[in-house]
Amino acid sequence: MTSKRSLFSRWTSVFAASAWLLAALPAQAAPDTIRIGVATAGGGEPVTWGGSPGGVARSGQWLEEEFKGSGIKVEWLFFKGAGPAVNEALSNKQIDFAYQGDLPSLVGRSNGLNTKLLLASGTRNNLYVVVPPQSDIKSIKDLKDRKVSIFRGTNGHLVAINVLGANGLAERDLKGVNLDTGSAQAALVSNGVDAAFGGYEWFKVRDQGLARVVYSTQGQDPAFTRQAGLVVRGDFEQANPAEVQRVVDVFVRAARWASDEKNRTALFETWAKSGTPVASWQAEFEGQSLSVRNSPLLDEFVVSRYKAVAADALNLKLIRRNVTVDDWIEPKYLRASLKKQGLEGNWTAYDAKGKPVGSVASVATNGR
Repeated sequence: MTSKRSLFSRWTSVFAASAWLLAALPAQAAPDTIRIGVATAGGGEPVTWGGSPGGVARSGQWLEEEFKGSGIKVEWLFFKGAGPAVNEALSNKQIDFAYQGDLPSLVGRSNGLNTKLLLASGTRNNLYVVVPPQSDIKSIKDLKDRKVSIFRGTNGHLVAINVLGANGLAERDLKGVNLDTGSAQAALVSNGVDAAFGGYEWFKVRDQGLARVVYSTQGQDPAFTRQAGLVVRGDFEQANPAEVQRVVDVFVRAARWASDEKNRTALFETWAKSGTPVASWQAEFEGQSLSVRNSPLLDEFVVSRYKAVAADALNLKLIRRNVTVDDWIEPKYLRASLKKQGLEGNWTAYDAKGKPVGSVASVATNGR
């Protein structure tokens, strides 16, 4: 019979051999390319976008510079189809990160997309209703039975529904037309639609004398604003945590620069490279703090808005099943970045109603 000492020696040898084999295995290889999808067609050369600190990083090639020494290529992909098109790209693993609005990111989650929300990147975005200059439409209530453009499936869609509801209307009370941004502008200018919901892109049309703004969420309940953030594919995050951290570091650094009022003019000029004029950004941000709009914090306000969007989307049957938000957020990268860059107290955190509660990093990352 084999002695206990012999068995012990045999298993010790097995464990030693296993440990040697594991040590000999190569470490997880870094990706050759990091691909970032942006939920807008963008503009300019190279193509970029505005309204987000991410646009600053893109225009300044901050990510390309960050990974230059690593030999990792950075690819930016812009999607005219906005959030829904980005979700398709995430599903097909054609992109690793995505900048997109709250509703489409939650729709993707409800459809089984494995993603993680890393940080906010452009919050409290306003929504507007525009009409042709000679239109008799003067308010939201006048939209009843009119042909109105709404870009369905985007983060403006749900806000539009809520704005209609606050004015005694439902989406079914309109003759809704689903058009992307460029198509909506062409339709309004040619009187193909009576009105359109949209964002800052309409100020350029207004300033050309081709549209009139009859409604704005500026200065109203912040619940009527749109949020956007940076998400990452779950399997990419698990395989490449070091690279995810570096991407978050760059987005936080861009947020810091974009939040500084001394950079207001330079920020709008940077965003204007996308084709949206400086005057449009001045109108969009009129009377609003850059620090509030460009904060990366996933504070109570941002988290509560995502939760409200999830609940509203379910009630309106825009998604088929309930989705949770707390376990979707991955705050460790943001926490580490804030600490590394000495920015733990740089931004004010806000409560669920959009009121300031202080500059506390633990609140900013939802306490996880």
